[in-house]
Amino acid sequence: MDKVKRIALVAHDHTKKDMEEWVEWNWKELVNHKIVCTGTTGKLVEETLNRKIEEEGLPPMKYPVVKLKSGPLGGDMQLGGLISQGEIDIVIFFWDPMFTQPHDVDVKALLRITVLYNVPTASNRSTADFIISSELFHKKYAPIPNDFSDYINRKIHL
Repeated sequence: MDKVKRIALVAHDHTKKDMEEWVEWNWKELVNHKIVCTGTTGKLVEETLNRKIEEEGLPPMKYPVVKLKSGPLGGDMQLGGLISQGEIDIVIFFWDPMFTQPHDVDVKALLRITVLYNVPTASNRSTADFIISSELFHKKYAPIPNDFSDYINRKIHL
């Protein structure tokens, strides 16, 4: 991970308010990083960051917010692909434990891929606060990659 992080921000409908508040609280940190979002979360995050930048009279963000498809339309899968290609450093995913999602299988696959590829992942505001305030957030960091060679080189018996 470089000093400039590639941060994925995702929020289910019932957690979008939490995401908006979290982004508003942490905007000064976030504007210095590359942000990738799914669907309407991307629009919400971009609007919040731009509003805060305007209020402070600062120049536009150095890196535009990248908006993937909405989760149910494949955005979670797109994000999973970026993670598996090493294109995402941190995932902040405010998912809703109280409502079943129409794309629940994709949500579980996304969470699985973050663990598989050793990507720091926050699923609530407290954990997101710990990640963004960590000393490691502000410097280069080399996570230990998982070694999949045994799996890749396994013998397949047909």
